[in-house]
Amino acid sequence: MRTRPLKVALLGCGVVGSEVARIMTTHADDLAARIGAPVELAGVAVRRPDRVREGIDQALVTTDATALVKRGDIDVVVEVIGGIEPARTLITTAFEHGASVVSANKALLAQDGAALHAAAGEHDKDLYYEAAVAGAIPLIRPLRESLAGDKINRVMGIVNGTTNFILDKMDSTGAGYQEALDEATALGYAEADPTADVEGFDAAAKAAILAGIAFHTRVRLDDVYREGMTEVTAADFASAKEMGCTIKLLAICERAEDGASVTARVHPAMIPLSHPLASVRGAYNAVFVESDAAGQLMFYGPGAGGSPTASAVLGDLVAVCRNRLNGATGPGESAYAALTVSPMGDVVTRYHISLDVADKPGVLAQVATVFAEHGVSIDTVRQSGKDGEASLVVVTHRASDAALTGTVEALRKLDTVRGVASIMRVEGE
Repeated sequence: MRTRPLKVALLGCGVVGSEVARIMTTHADDLAARIGAPVELAGVAVRRPDRVREGIDQALVTTDATALVKRGDIDVVVEVIGGIEPARTLITTAFEHGASVVSANKALLAQDGAALHAAAGEHDKDLYYEAAVAGAIPLIRPLRESLAGDKINRVMGIVNGTTNFILDKMDSTGAGYQEALDEATALGYAEADPTADVEGFDAAAKAAILAGIAFHTRVRLDDVYREGMTEVTAADFASAKEMGCTIKLLAICERAEDGASVTARVHPAMIPLSHPLASVRGAYNAVFVESDAAGQLMFYGPGAGGSPTASAVLGDLVAVCRNRLNGATGPGESAYAALTVSPMGDVVTRYHISLDVADKPGVLAQVATVFAEHGVSIDTVRQSGKDGEASLVVVTHRASDAALTGTVEALRKLDTVRGVASIMRVEGE
């Protein structure tokens, strides 16, 4: 074993960063044995240096992150500060000054992953980011390495624990959205401002990363269709149960049947109770992968939190340090396929549409005619009502999003349609 330690700079010492530092200290001997050399925490960049950080030598703490990554003796920079800047500049500066990088920054990687990979390649350094997508769940490395010889056709999953907790509570207890969100906040699953989670921004960033790796194509955050879950109601769950389904906020990345294009999207969807993702409860994450040779695979576990995320960071740290000792680098960006990223309008799936209509003869015929005129085939129809008003639920066969959008616009113009109560995609069949 080499006795001279590999030096690590830690950018950020919040929930995740402090846990990374703790594990580096308490598991130092094991990490050294696995890597082949000791690892030494050489500096910790923070915004508030006066805060007491248990187990961290105060002499290592600095507010000058730029000076830390420019030192020249740093082997690996671990970035867990999040956001776009200054993280982007610090990472590229680290490459320029000889360090490889381990990051958990999903937003930055989704927006500028190609540029970061290019910078890493230019300086012959590693960029690893297992922790950016699903916490402790090994997912990036299996997609990037274990399945590198296979053709991945679809990646579909629950990649945000906050939203899954909320939807699970609505499903299991009948609670409304706000009530379930309040409980998630009280338990620490939701931030004071939950917008990034409940509006799908967090999941969309992860979808961009997953799609890029799975399909060897550059997929940016702007390429991902995003729809939040704040409009999901108890009535939607009641309808889902009648169909033998539940509702999940899903990130879906899939290859077109002709293989020439891909799509990436995040939105609530009904999913059959028989599908493995339907049984994912609480704040857990799970990702379902479909490929030509391996078939169907599912990755499941805690997708957030200090310890789970730190586990993924440390796994990357070990891999990068091993590469460093061997004078090698791991896999970089693979975007050779350069497939077209299609818009949401091209996506084909099933739909569940709930309409408020007048309860009188001929309404169903009018509605069915509109669907037919737009090329959308109806699978099932259910109507109930009294006192002149009715609820009409239509479940379609597979149709494009563009065709369904045109259908709904035409339905709104019918005098007998009082309103469109909800539209929900049906996935996983």
